[in-house]
Amino acid sequence: MTMLVIALVVSAEAKYVFYFIGDGMGTNQVLAAEMYRSALQNQPLGRVQTLMTTMPYMGHLATHSASNGITDSSAAGTCLATGKKTTNGTLGIGPDGDTLRTIAEDLKAEGWGIGIMTTVAIDHATPASFYGHDRKRSHYYEIGEQLCYSNFDFFGGAGFHYPEGKKNDKDVNLYRLAEKQGYTIAHGYEEAQNFLRNSPSLANKLILVQKDDDQGAKHGDNLPYAVDRKEGDLRLAQIVETAIPFLEKRYERFFMMVEGGMIDYACHGDDGRTAIGEVWDMDEAMQVAMSFYRQHPDETLIVVTADHETGGMALGNSDYTLHLDLLQYQKCSAWILSDLFTQLFKADKRPDWKQVKQIYREQLGFWDNVEIDSDEEKELKALYKAAIDKKGKDTKTMYKTINQLGDAGIRLLNKKAHLGWTSYAHTAHAVPVFAIGVGAKNFTGWHDNTDMVPLIWKAIRKQ
Repeated sequence: MTMLVIALVVSAEAKYVFYFIGDGMGTNQVLAAEMYRSALQNQPLGRVQTLMTTMPYMGHLATHSASNGITDSSAAGTCLATGKKTTNGTLGIGPDGDTLRTIAEDLKAEGWGIGIMTTVAIDHATPASFYGHDRKRSHYYEIGEQLCYSNFDFFGGAGFHYPEGKKNDKDVNLYRLAEKQGYTIAHGYEEAQNFLRNSPSLANKLILVQKDDDQGAKHGDNLPYAVDRKEGDLRLAQIVETAIPFLEKRYERFFMMVEGGMIDYACHGDDGRTAIGEVWDMDEAMQVAMSFYRQHPDETLIVVTADHETGGMALGNSDYTLHLDLLQYQKCSAWILSDLFTQLFKADKRPDWKQVKQIYREQLGFWDNVEIDSDEEKELKALYKAAIDKKGKDTKTMYKTINQLGDAGIRLLNKKAHLGWTSYAHTAHAVPVFAIGVGAKNFTGWHDNTDMVPLIWKAIRKQ
């Protein structure tokens, strides 16, 4: 025990920095993940912990932007990357129009290896905050060009949003442009591992993206949710597992930003079970970083935080009980559930109620494992009839429109679990900070999001 304490408080310079950002991950998202698994394993609630809550130092972070009490991801990401606030919708540029240098850019200039990885597109707001500068976060093609010229060593994630340009009016495909700038493109984990084993040159740079689907279609927006994942799908842990040896062989020091971006996507749809799966998915990636930390405890800093909270998740919506164990019967995300209903109505414009009921039964456990009373079934059936008559209103969330049958099923299951939501958007909730390693104790207490970069620099500079 004494040796462990010494390792935690030793004064040293961080040579290896892991910066985990759970997009949309508030304190309740973390607690829900732990309570859910505790319930499934018949453990006292909260005793099945995520890795982050076992870290020795913890704090909280205020997330407001320069323009509003509720931030968007580009302003929050910019602050977490630069230590400077900016206005919502802006990426890497201050309110006065000045370009803001990121910690990743500065460390690269000092000879560090840099890795940027995510479960969403590599030109999305949070990863782009570490290399991109644009007045509009939605300029994906232009931001993707900046990635290609960044000279960062490793990128990992779903791919580019619009590799050809949003209107297909660009001459240069971003994957080809990246290759011209010295990047090797690896499609999937196995291809990346083959590259690591057989690469003839240590000078190459690597971009790891998910494989095309069976029909050859490219999907650059996001990796599959953990709850929807199939055999062979790329996982965040595999990206981190690829990045560490790639950077370690090439550099004496490296910095990695690792984003669990799909937590935010799930919470934009108020999809509790899917969000919980994404928290645990990022935790799996942290386990890879922790294994590295155990080998280099006096030289490594791991910091875990979030850019903002999404959805206003509430643990409790009625009496003094939670039933998060009921979420185990949800077998797919709200996105897939919505698609199942859409496909049903495409195949048959007037499907039988029994067919709709069977989807609810198979995907959410309704009637078999989750009790549905007569009034609740009546409400679901009314939505079914409205869908037949092409009436009613679908729910448009940040990243996907969910049809009324899919949304109603997810919301009813959340209600049964006593899991509440206040929004389909971001909130001003404070978010957690967890840390272990060199300089970790400085992350305790209450912080503004402008404090994160200076605190990381403090660990690197041995201040």
